[in-house]
Order: sequence, then structure tokens, then C-alpha cells
Amino acid sequence: MTRPIPDPAPPTRSRASNARWVLMLGSLAALPAITTDMYLPSLPAVASDLGTSTTAAQLTMSGMLLGGAVGQLVIGPFSDRYGRRLPVIVGIVLHVITSLLCSVAPTIEALVALRVVQGFFNAAAAVVAIAVIRDRFVGSAAARLLSQLMLVIGVAPLFAPTIGQVVAGQWQWRAVFYVLALVGVVLALVVWRWLPETLPTERRRIAGPKGVVVGYAQLVRDRHFIALAVLPGLGMAVIMSYVVGSPFVLQEDYGLSPAQFAGVFALNGVALVASAQLNAALVRRVAPVRILRVALVVQLVFAAFLVVVLVTGLGGVVGVVVALWLVLGMQGMIPANASVLALGGYGHMAGTAAALIGALQAGVAGLVSPLVGAFGGHGAAMGGVMIASIAVAVAVLAIATPAYRKGGWHTMENRAAPPPR
Repeated sequence: MTRPIPDPAPPTRSRASNARWVLMLGSLAALPAITTDMYLPSLPAVASDLGTSTTAAQLTMSGMLLGGAVGQLVIGPFSDRYGRRLPVIVGIVLHVITSLLCSVAPTIEALVALRVVQGFFNAAAAVVAIAVIRDRFVGSAAARLLSQLMLVIGVAPLFAPTIGQVVAGQWQWRAVFYVLALVGVVLALVVWRWLPETLPTERRRIAGPKGVVVGYAQLVRDRHFIALAVLPGLGMAVIMSYVVGSPFVLQEDYGLSPAQFAGVFALNGVALVASAQLNAALVRRVAPVRILRVALVVQLVFAAFLVVVLVTGLGGVVGVVVALWLVLGMQGMIPANASVLALGGYGHMAGTAAALIGALQAGVAGLVSPLVGAFGGHGAAMGGVMIASIAVAVAVLAIATPAYRKGGWHTMENRAAPPPR
């Protein structure tokens, strides 16, 4: 394994240049979200058409997350060795092929398996987007860019379910996968034309399988890295518990129509986007770890309110929507700050570190979100899994890092800062 080469000093960029990076990388990072959210309104139709249960239909969501977790672990080190462009182009092309295969899946078992494979391939887009940010940005600048990406990623929950509902309503749920294939084609062309190679040859890690294992072992032994890296996963578990549970809770328990459900989903997407943009502004003045430790506690309080509403029926559907908006609204302040703090000391292996963060994000969410269906698939189950995930996140940050100790935030900021140049 070659010795790490110091990161180059980030060049000065114009607002127009940053906007281009936000749009391009945000579109890449949003591919898994688009693949999830566009298909989401079709879950009841899939269960009915393929003659299966709600829990089995939800596995088509969880399976994609688990496939994405494995995919990121493989693709991250690959991108550290061969650069960023090749893995993302290959991954998107294979996403297109898998989408077309999903459209003709004859059984729920086949569809679940194909969704696992689809998650594996489109993981390339997400892991490369994060690695490119670490290639070119550090510290608060990276935190701001990651937060700004949420503006692009947040378009997925705003429009993807509505588009998916319209497409499925006109041509049934299988047609949704044709649209996902088309999205992949467009993204592949964008990457081919506009994404430069951000990892020069001299900074690549010439490591075989043994070197990959050594790299992951180094990360796993770093308790602070793992603690921070698991927080986006627990946050994604919160979101995915909402995603897999809300079609049944809001449509079956509270009687919303598919169009009304898409509108509520879009409203909650606004909450995610707004909090991410607030975070982008705050990190200019407040250390990311200080924002992170407050946001998690506030989110836990809001989640307790959500559980009360779901269990007691307080406020009816309006109460549920308000409580969900508050819980999801805090989520935009968590993944970006946790990821930047985790990646800070690993610029020489950003792809591998980003892959482990992404794998934990997808894997934890993929393992936790099926619990909503296992516990009944309705309001109390959804709220219970959400609050449990947030409570674990607070405990991890409190126990495994000094974030809540006196002066601990300063220690964490120093640790995450890039080395002197």
C-alpha cells in the first residue's frame, strides 16, 4: 500500500462553480432516493398485483437499501484505486439495466432480488458523490456543500412520488421502472460530459483486496469514526421507517387518497430541504458538532410527540402530519455534520471512508425499517421504530464521543480538521 499523499489545498471557487457541483453531485446522490420515492406509492399495488403481503412488499424497499450497503463497501475502495468517473458510469449503466429487469419481474421474490441488485449498482452514484466532495472540499466548506446537496436531493420526495403515482396510475407500477431507467440514462450522460476526474493518479491507493481489508480495519478500529459514521444510518432508519410505513398509515388508517399522500410526502420533503439549508447557513458560524448534538436531542423530543399523536389519535391526520414534519425537519441537520466530522481525518482514503459511512447508512436503515412491518405496519409501529432509532443515535453520540462532555465539541472539531499544509 502506498503512503497517503497530502490533500491538495482546495482551490477558490465562484458561486457559479459551486452551484454546478451542487447540482451535479446532488443529482448523483439523489439517485437512490429517486429510485425509492418514485416507486413508493406503488407499494400497495405491488402487493395486490403479485399476490403478496404488506411486509413482503416492503422488502422491496429494504432489499434495495441492503444491496446499496454492500455496493458501497465494494465501490468505495474501487474508486480510491481507479478514480471516480469509471465506477459511477459503470454503476449507473447497470442501474439502467436492472431497472428494465425489475419492470418484468414475475414474482415478489424476483422483484426483491432485483431491487437488491439495483441498490448495489446505484450505490456507485451516492458513494462517488460524497468522495468527490471530500476530494475537493474540507471542513465547514464540505459541511455547507453537503447541506446544499439536500436541496437537490430533497427534490426527490417533493416530486418523485407524484411522478410515480401519475406513471403508475396511467400505465401501472411496472412503468415506474422504465422512468427510473430513463433517469439513469440522463445521469450517465451528465457524468460523461461534465464530471471531471477529481482523484489524480498520484493520490490513488494502489491496494489489492488485502489493502482494502486493511483500510476498512483501520476505520473500524477508530471508535469515534464508527460512532459518527453510524449516525447517518440511524437517521436514514428514521426516514425509511416513515417511508415504508406512511403509505399504509396515511392511506389506510387515515384515509388519504394517493394524491393527498403524495402531497403530504412532498410537504415533508420541504421540511428536510429547509432544515438542510438552515444547517448550511449555521455551519458558517457554529461548529458542526455543536449543531449535531443539539439537533439530535430536539429530534428526540419531537419523536416523542409523534408517538403520543399516533397512539392517542391527538389532532387526527393534521396532528400526524405536523409531528412528522417536525421530526423529519430536524433530519437535515444530522447526516451532513456527522459525515464531515467522520471524514475529516481520512482524506487519503475518502472513497473507502465514504463507502463505510454509506454502507452503514443503507445497512442500518435496511435492517431497521422492516421492523415497521414486523410490528404491524401501522402508526404505533412506525412511530416506535422512529423514536427508538433517534434514541440510539443520541446514546451513541453521548457514550462513544465526547460531544456532550465539557469541551468535548472542541476536541472533536480539532480531530476532524484537515492536517496542516
